[in-house]
Amino acid sequence: MIEVAHVRKYFEGGRIRALEDVSLTVAEGELVALTGASGSGKSTLLNLIGALDRPDEGEIRVGGEDVARLVDPSRYRAETVGFVFQFHSLIATLSALENVQIPMFGMTARSERDHRARELLAEVGLAARFGSYPPTLSGGERQRVAIARALANDPSVLLADEPTGALDSETGAQIVALLRRLRDERGTTILLVTNDDAVAAQADRVLRLRDGALSEPATAGLQQQP
Repeated sequence: MIEVAHVRKYFEGGRIRALEDVSLTVAEGELVALTGASGSGKSTLLNLIGALDRPDEGEIRVGGEDVARLVDPSRYRAETVGFVFQFHSLIATLSALENVQIPMFGMTARSERDHRARELLAEVGLAARFGSYPPTLSGGERQRVAIARALANDPSVLLADEPTGALDSETGAQIVALLRRLRDERGTTILLVTNDDAVAAQADRVLRLRDGALSEPATAGLQQQP
């Protein structure tokens, strides 16, 4: 599903080498954890796969599509990938239901948006919080709304950048269990950036970045049941 081949990314005119000859693959329906110290290039790689930026060298293909050469990356981001970040980025003045509908504007009718948003919130365990606003939700609930929003257009790939980083360990474990369930039930391909070894252990494989390069072969996760 995801193929990264000899990717390099530089900043400040080449002075900062964020990624150096990175190659990896993620199979369809696989949950892979990407770990490494701060500044190792994890978020940069996620941004490149999500077409939020372009590599200076190398190729990135998602579902066979050449991401680095997209004419309209906004379509790709709307239809193929969903994003979940450490800080949920919900709009405080919109209800949970309205936040989940945001990616669907311009693509589906209002009644369809409403129906799908309700289904997604129920799927992430928030059936009773449709009308709640982000300030009234717990950290874990806000992150669940963010995951539901990321799934709004049924993406084949979910890119999660430190989705448990702002949560306590118990709530973080619940979010990881939810991601695993999405992989199992939906077949969603998930690339998860984390600095938490306990979170990484729940993935099918672990990839480690160090100074912009993969530092060791992929390792298997614990393969625990959700």
